[in-house]
Amino acid sequence: MQQLGERAGTRAAARIEALADRLVALSHEIHAAAELGFAEHESVTAIVRALAPHDVEVGCYGLDTAFRARAGGVGPRVGILAEYDALPGIGHACGHNVIGSAAVGAFLGVAEVVAETGGSVVLYGTPAEENGSGKEIMARAGAFDGLDAVVMLHPGPGDHDVANGRAIGLRSVEATYHGVPAHASARPEAGRNALDAVVAAYQGVAALRQHIPPEDRVHGVITEGGQVANVVPARASLRLLVRSPEVETLVELSRRVQRILQGAAMITETRLDAVWDRIQPCLPIRSNTALATRFQAHMAARGRAVVPDGPRGGSTDLGNVSLRVPAIHPFVAISDADVAPHTEGFAACAVSSRGDRAVVDGAVGLARTAVDVLVDAGLRQQVAAEFAAAGGVVDVPALLGAV
Repeated sequence: MQQLGERAGTRAAARIEALADRLVALSHEIHAAAELGFAEHESVTAIVRALAPHDVEVGCYGLDTAFRARAGGVGPRVGILAEYDALPGIGHACGHNVIGSAAVGAFLGVAEVVAETGGSVVLYGTPAEENGSGKEIMARAGAFDGLDAVVMLHPGPGDHDVANGRAIGLRSVEATYHGVPAHASARPEAGRNALDAVVAAYQGVAALRQHIPPEDRVHGVITEGGQVANVVPARASLRLLVRSPEVETLVELSRRVQRILQGAAMITETRLDAVWDRIQPCLPIRSNTALATRFQAHMAARGRAVVPDGPRGGSTDLGNVSLRVPAIHPFVAISDADVAPHTEGFAACAVSSRGDRAVVDGAVGLARTAVDVLVDAGLRQQVAAEFAAAGGVVDVPALLGAV
């Protein structure tokens, strides 16, 4: 079995190397399109062309710019995830062009050998990581059911790659307070001030920050505060983002914030409408070390410096998938350490020589990891046991509805 995996992995890597120019061109094409989430039509069209002659189903799982391509037959199933949305104003400053093209390369490499390995590989196009958590929408539609593992990568800064990529969980809440209008001078006693409720809630959150773990975050803005100064505001709103590194702590922090919002309504005698997760949240990544170790070895074989773990970064909807299926989200370095993601400098690095190398190296690393899953029953058992020990499949909608 080890010989089969090595032989198939070598063939998959050779196929990717032969496609290197095509994959880099795809990366640059996606970068130039720089489309926002749920509107990545040109990027998807470019990816479909690059996948020919494989059939691609576009517009699946209820999303116009989601897609799916498959190769193989019965047996183990591995999913490879592509992203291709950009940020407003600064384009691919998170390097999703690298993610999308590396995922395409990995799929084409595994598809070349899947008849030999058995099982199947599925490439998923996942829209709107930046502004809509498309993976959560797809997961609720059953996209990732029945997979043995999911693999993807993300570009990052620094002089080394990180095999066990981690991310902090993120939720949002939009709180609107409804008071009673009144003339602020003639009859203030008749009013109930919605702006006072928002201010009380904001101050309550500020007080909460003294008493939460150092990795937790709550931050926000007042989005509505009344119209004129001589009328008691009857409506006011704020929007908060709530972040925490673990699922359990994210839920608990959300509950504490909700109690603050409710308390502000009580002390001001206003009515609260709190809407959680209008945009689907990003949950903390549960990285599978058994998978990450294989990816680390394959990337090291490409001559890359790879460490097992790194600091937690931002937030990603891959975390939502990782609570349903064993998954990895490694970081592949494309810039110097002082070039931060979500900047124009990082966007430039996404089409630099380092960005282009990350496309090909990353595609090989993902493909060889996927091949390992398909051919190695022992690895699949190890991956599944680790996933079960970490809590198994989480009912994400029920979890989020617990606040």
